[in-house]
Amino acid sequence: MSGSFGVAYAAWRPGARLRAGARVVLCAAVSWYLCLWWGTSTAPVPAALPAVLILREDVYAWPRRGWERLAGVVVGVVLSTVVLHWLPDPAWSFPAVLVTGCAGMYLMGSPGAPNQQVLVTALMVYATAVPGYPLARLEESLVGIAVVVLLAPLLWPPDPYRSAAAGLDGYRADVRELLGGIAGRLERGLAPQGPADLPEQARMWLRPQAARDAYERAAAGRAVPGRRAGRPPPDGLDGRLALAVRTALTLQYFGEELRERSHSAAPDTPDPALRALAPLVRATAAALDDGLRGADFTADLDRARALDLAHRAAHPARHEAVLRAGLHLTHEALTDHAAPGGTPPV
Repeated sequence: MSGSFGVAYAAWRPGARLRAGARVVLCAAVSWYLCLWWGTSTAPVPAALPAVLILREDVYAWPRRGWERLAGVVVGVVLSTVVLHWLPDPAWSFPAVLVTGCAGMYLMGSPGAPNQQVLVTALMVYATAVPGYPLARLEESLVGIAVVVLLAPLLWPPDPYRSAAAGLDGYRADVRELLGGIAGRLERGLAPQGPADLPEQARMWLRPQAARDAYERAAAGRAVPGRRAGRPPPDGLDGRLALAVRTALTLQYFGEELRERSHSAAPDTPDPALRALAPLVRATAAALDDGLRGADFTADLDRARALDLAHRAAHPARHEAVLRAGLHLTHEALTDHAAPGGTPPV
């Protein structure tokens, strides 16, 4: 999961979306006309489908998805052909195809992701009573998958380092917006934001590790076809990614504690400890934003630590200490990042 999301973030930009759409169109067209030239059928739709269904955001998953789809097609064709041979009566053959197709779909899939191609192919072969259709579907699926696996990575291959940097920038922007919104509500004496006010937050916390995965693939030389390998990474990107991964955990903890606190707070009574937390949140956000950008953050970090000590002196209760823990751990991550050698690998 995480490995796909780092590349997915970069794909949301307009230029990347245009390239992704062109890649699908070209692969589908090449598969279609190859099958017409081969003479498999006059409308080789199964050849064009792999381009639509396999070419998702994560280029590293295309070969795996291609083999899974091909295996599903083969099993679906075999199931439907065998059932129709031994049970020609529709009263028995359709339930048999449905049951065996469902069983194959789940047996050949992964947890939470059944191989739907098994059942789809079995039903399509069953419903298309045309001699030679099972073999044509196998041939067209094989052509479409081969084009996707061999040609698609050569069409505007993604840069793993660029994908990692894009994921890092997206995380930095999300954290800045999140902490700014929290500080603003605290300053106004409002209750901290609840889960309904923070859509996509669960997805946000996955972004740093996904970006880190993209970076490690490139650093290990596992570049995609068509992308020149061995190129040095951007200066300091590794350390900033490690900082992002570490602070994703600390700030997620802080957000959860803040939401738990909001559930127990009186609706119309501002909590002085929460209100006094706003400057600390803003200082932490400023230091982290500079750290993730690669800028000097020592002044903001020193200010955040001073505010942490002041809040601890003014509100020494255990509940306040637990609430501050996520921010304090964020300060520790920034301190380690500023130390010689940067943040150790996570």
